[in-house]
Amino acid sequence: MKYLILIYSNPQSRAAWDKLTEEQQMKFGQDHYDLSDKLRASGELIVSEGLPGPETGKGVSIRNGEVVVTDGPFAEAKEYLAGFYLVEADDIEQVIAHAATLPDAHNDGIEIRPVWDPSMLDGM
Repeated sequence: MKYLILIYSNPQSRAAWDKLTEEQQMKFGQDHYDLSDKLRASGELIVSEGLPGPETGKGVSIRNGEVVVTDGPFAEAKEYLAGFYLVEADDIEQVIAHAATLPDAHNDGIEIRPVWDPSMLDGM
C-alpha cells in the first residue's frame, strides 16, 4: 500500500530553524537524506520532495465559468505543507517508524495518510 508522509511547517518552526547553527541545519538536512537513502535502498521510496513556502503557490478555482487564479497563501492557517515522502509499505506501522526518524517530528509533527487505491472500487 502507498502512504504519504506529510511534513508541515509554520512561523514558529521557521523561527526555530533560523536559530539553529549551520551545523545543526546541516544535520537536519542530512537526516532527511539518510531516510531517503534508506527508503530507496529498501525499495519503499517512490518520491520525496521539499516544497517552498506557500507564498510561491497559486490557487485555481472556477467562478461563473471563469478560471480564477490567486496568489498564496490560501488558508487562514499558519501551518503549511513543507515537504513529503510517498512510500510503498506493507503497513502503516512501518511508515510510522520511518516518520519518527525525521527531525520534523520533534517540532510540528508529521501526518501520515494512506493513498487512495482506485482498485477499491472494483468491489462496488
